[in-house]
Formats: sequence, structure tokens, C-alpha cells
Amino acid sequence: MKLSVEGIRNRAEWLEKGIRLPEFDIAAVREETAKNPEWVHFGAGNIFRGFIGSISQSLLNQGLAKTGIIAVESFDFDIIDKIYTPFDSLTLNVLMGKELDMEVLAGIACGVKATDYDRLYDIAVQPSLKMISFTITEKGYAVTGADGKLMGIVQADIENGIEAPKHTMSIVAAMLYKRFKANGKPVAVVSMDNCSHNGEKLMAGVMTVAKAWADAGKVEKDFIGYLENTVSFPWSMIDKITPRPNDSIQAKLEELGVEDMAPVITSKGTYIAPFVNAEVPQYLVIEDDFPNGRPQLEKAGVYLTTRETVNKAETMKVTTCLNPLHTGLAVYGCLLGYTTIWEEMKDKALVNLVNKIAAEGMKVVIDPEIIDPQKFVNEVIGERLPNPYMPDAPQRIATDTSQKIPVRYGETIKSYMRSAELDPSQLEAIPTVIAGWFRYLLAIDDEGNAFEPSADPMLSEMQAKLSGVELGKPETAEGVLKNILTNEVLFGTDMYKAGLGEKIEKKFAALLEGKGAVRKVLESL
Repeated sequence: MKLSVEGIRNRAEWLEKGIRLPEFDIAAVREETAKNPEWVHFGAGNIFRGFIGSISQSLLNQGLAKTGIIAVESFDFDIIDKIYTPFDSLTLNVLMGKELDMEVLAGIACGVKATDYDRLYDIAVQPSLKMISFTITEKGYAVTGADGKLMGIVQADIENGIEAPKHTMSIVAAMLYKRFKANGKPVAVVSMDNCSHNGEKLMAGVMTVAKAWADAGKVEKDFIGYLENTVSFPWSMIDKITPRPNDSIQAKLEELGVEDMAPVITSKGTYIAPFVNAEVPQYLVIEDDFPNGRPQLEKAGVYLTTRETVNKAETMKVTTCLNPLHTGLAVYGCLLGYTTIWEEMKDKALVNLVNKIAAEGMKVVIDPEIIDPQKFVNEVIGERLPNPYMPDAPQRIATDTSQKIPVRYGETIKSYMRSAELDPSQLEAIPTVIAGWFRYLLAIDDEGNAFEPSADPMLSEMQAKLSGVELGKPETAEGVLKNILTNEVLFGTDMYKAGLGEKIEKKFAALLEGKGAVRKVLESL
């Protein structure tokens, strides 16, 4: 059983093994895509292949689309050479719930390297093109450094002009310029990355390059007006975990007789396989702003709505229903010696912690109305976090905690402060997490063993502030947190004004009592 267009012609064999197959004519779809492309996507990795690719497959299976997605990779060309080309751009998608749900996806018509400029520019000028979308991570939209100056690669693109740019934002700007010159047709440029206000970030990256080209005389000034008035940059919220290829999934597929399923590690360090394994739950909420029309995405489970509702859905997830729970598990998971989130969810004290974090947040949750917050959080706690196929690590989630606290907890605290009915000083779980983070920064677990804290831009600064604090001597923490808890940038507000400063100090002191103190504090919650 080979994962190829030819290899899946023997449908009975695949279906007998429980692997679903495309229900459309793959050759006809690819021919139509080449003639009348409608959807181009930058970022050919796992979340695209398994999630966005499954949306395309669903529409094609239902007869609601005639074309597939053209995948463009601008970062790691080995993905095209080692994963797309050898397997005819097919993906074996494995959803890991209580049972495995396996399907060969053919909704991606082909994979293209971003340096194939002639092809990209030819696609860009086609009147049929409706959407250019992205999963390139938040870093992919950055065109300036910390100093506010253009990155070297972008500066080179500005100097060299539009024919062979290197940065993704420059390539997209060049494609849009070609479209502007050819016919001035509208198009939607849609970020599907997991970052707040992603459409705004995408627009800023493209506009920065376009304006620099205009200032340098490389493009006409009217091009800026085209981008501002004719091209849309919808916002979106995405939620789907697609971890690195799972060894047990590879073994299962090989046991079924599917050949050549071994993952590859590319020259850029990408760990990728012919299959994608992912959790079952998935959410994609998109602002419905497609000036040249769009696929019937709503028929494939996508929520089409207003920008305001997209923002509410993002806020719901990040401030209440998912991210705060993750950070609580990350901090305490490291302190208790866990290496996977799903194993933490067998610990009654940690399950109690996330339930209480959620309960505190739900009192002020932003309700997007299209997704029920209570159902969402119940799914997170009951299905997603305990999933043993999701080998996410608390050590990974603990990365950059100082940057996450003001949104994941500060927004809830501020909402309590604004409320006439709620008193932030009554919060217990959230201050327990904040106190736990200070305890985590000491880099000694609950058994007294040293561990390596995850990367964080404030790690050395925070550890210096806590340098006199000693495990087993809670009195050494007295007064240490005063100057930290008043930092409104770090916490979103002054913790003492919120009535939480003294409570966090007491919890931190309790966490320092000695071996087993972390467990004791959690069990007292």
C-alpha cells in the first residue's frame, strides 16, 4: 500500500484497513486547479496539511468545489522535495481520539517552492484567484527587527525589486503587485496563524514592503491604494493541535501495510512525515470578507463571521478556556516532575487546579456566541488535555511565561476589578498559578531536584529578583515580591490594587516550606 495517486487506485484494500479515500476525481481537480486556481496557501507544514487540507477535501467530497489548494513553502524546501513530491502531494491524516480516524487527503493539488516565481506570478494574475492564506507562524509576518529597522533580508528585497524577493511578505507583496498590474482584481489575503489580530499583522507586513518599494520607485504609488481598497486582510482564530509525528502512529500504519511512513528531519530541522497525526477537535473562525468570492467554507465546519466575533473567539480561548489552563499545568507540571500534559491530567490535584482556573475565568468569559464557552472548556478538560496521543510537554508550554501572564490571567483579574458583583480578592486558583510561577523560577522541583527552566526573555531578571529566596526557608521570601507584583506590564495590573498581592505572597511562602510543599499547596486548593 503506497501513498500515491497510483497506490490508492486499489480502493478496496485501503477501505478494508479502515482508511478513507478521496471521493472525487483527483486528476480532474488538479487539472482544473492548474487552469483556474482559486486558493493558494503559504506554509506547507502539518497544521495546513491535516486541518486546512481536510477542509478542502470535505468541499471536494461534497461536490462544493472543483479545485484544490496550491501549497507554497517559503521556509523549508525539503518539505516539498521529501514529503510532497514523493507522495503526489497526498497526506495520510490520522485523527487521534478514542479511536484512530484515518483518511488519505487529496485536497492539496500540488506543492510549490516560493522561489518558483514564474509560477507564483502566473497564479497571482488569474481572475479566478479568491484567497491567499497562511500558516507560517507569527514570526513569518515580521519584517522589522527589535530596533524597528527593516530586517536585512527585507532590505535586500526592497533594493532588488519585485522579481525575486526572498522574505514571504515580499513574495506576497510582489504577487499582489502583479495582480494589480494585470487586472486589478480583488482577492482575500488570510492569515490562519495562531496569533491575536493575525490579519492586522499580515497586512502590516505586506504594506511595509509595498510602501518601501513605492518610496524607492520600484512600484507605482497607486499600488498602495489597491492594497488598501481592493485587497482584504480578514482576521481569523484557529485552534488545532498537530504535534510532531507519533511513533505509535507510524507503527500502526506500517502494521496495516502502508509503506514508507518513516518521518524525515529536514535540513532546517523540521520533523515531518507522509502522515499527519492530530487531535480531533478543531476550530477555524474567519472574518467573512472575501471581495472576489470564496469557497463554501462554512459547509466544511469553518465559522464565517464578523471581525468583532473573531476577536471574541480568540479572547475566549486565550484568556479563559484554553491557554490559562495550559500555563497552570506547565508551571506545576515542571515542579512535580511531569513531562507530558496528558499524564498530568491523571493527577487529581492538577485536574482540580485547571477546573478552578476555568471556573474563575468563566465568570467573566467573553462569549463569541458562535462557540459555547462552557462546551469549549469542557472539551478542553475532558477530551483534549487528557488525550494520550497528544504528547505535549509542560516544559514547552512553560516557554515565555512572563509574556503570557498579562493576557492569560491579567485580563480576567481586570474584568473582576471592573465588575460591580465580583471581588478579585476572592480568586484562589489564578493567584496559585502566579505564586507557582515564582516557585518555578527557583528551578528546583518539589523533590528538591534542580531542573532547567524553559526559555523566557525575563528569566535571568526574575531569577535575580528572587536570588535571596531559599527553599525550606519561607521567611527569606518576606518582602521580595513587593516590587514585582506592582509591575502592571507583567501582570496587567498592580496585584495589590487588585487585592491579590498579600495572597500571592502567602501562597509563595507556603510553596517554600520544603520538600512536598508544592503538592501540599495544590491539595489545599
